[in-house]
Amino acid sequence: MIGRDTGRATSGMSVRQRSSVRAPYRCRVDLLVVGGSGHLGMEVTRQARSGGHHVVATFHEHRPIMGDVEWKGLDIRGRAEVADLVAVTRPDVVVNAAYRQSDWVSTADGATHVALAAAANGARLVHVSSDAVFSGTRTRYDETHTPDPTTPYGAAKAAAETAVKGISPTAVIARTSLIIGDGRSQHERHVHALAAGALPGGLFTDVVRCPVHVTDLAAALIELGASSHAGIHHIAGTDAISRYELGVLIAHRDRLDQNALPVITRAGSGIPGPLHIRLDSTSTQARLRVRLRGAREFLAPTPT
Repeated sequence: MIGRDTGRATSGMSVRQRSSVRAPYRCRVDLLVVGGSGHLGMEVTRQARSGGHHVVATFHEHRPIMGDVEWKGLDIRGRAEVADLVAVTRPDVVVNAAYRQSDWVSTADGATHVALAAAANGARLVHVSSDAVFSGTRTRYDETHTPDPTTPYGAAKAAAETAVKGISPTAVIARTSLIIGDGRSQHERHVHALAAGALPGGLFTDVVRCPVHVTDLAAALIELGASSHAGIHHIAGTDAISRYELGVLIAHRDRLDQNALPVITRAGSGIPGPLHIRLDSTSTQARLRVRLRGAREFLAPTPT
């Protein structure tokens, strides 16, 4: 956790690392969560607060209800607005979990604004990226593979990575996959709507990803923020499964009728996008205390 002594020896640490294992902090805010009102941002905020940290979190339209958190409205498309917020809050670590899938300016330019503001104020940056930066033409992708996006969203995320690396070489760029979380994710809501016949379409049998639980991902981001690690990190679950299999796991856990889930293929639907993207998180997992579980584990039904 940020600013807490986790039991490792401090010998060999940088001055910044040594200062982070004792209170009070040199900064007014331990953690600034950009995109704090989103599914992932809310979990990062919750875990950081549970760890006793002073957190400022941002929202764009709707202010969440969460105690002991300073909520700030922010539009990351505005460079000056981002710079002003970071200068005022003076965070030790910035986690950028903000994006809009259909908006290049928010996803790419916004990430650049956050990186510039973090660098200008000496804050450590943890930038959340996506497996969408890859085309799916390889069997697996580890941290050494170069992005080759095939969608506008993937291109925006790849551009954001390039900007972050250029502005802040010490930043962490955390690529992740489908984020699942105890019924609160868009993927779980989608499965429920399909099972109820409330939505057209279906679940792809030919699209494979490595889903991650939001609590595992948030814990990993906080842990990396408190570390000296830099560069690309893959944070995904250990199971590579299809969207349909993911839907079946969700249905079993939530006691839905899996036979009500419609099945389609991306190849036959005409919907563009990569097929198999398997993020290999082996290297990152070796650096983490938090264990990245697979979907078959974290979606297992709870015994009644």
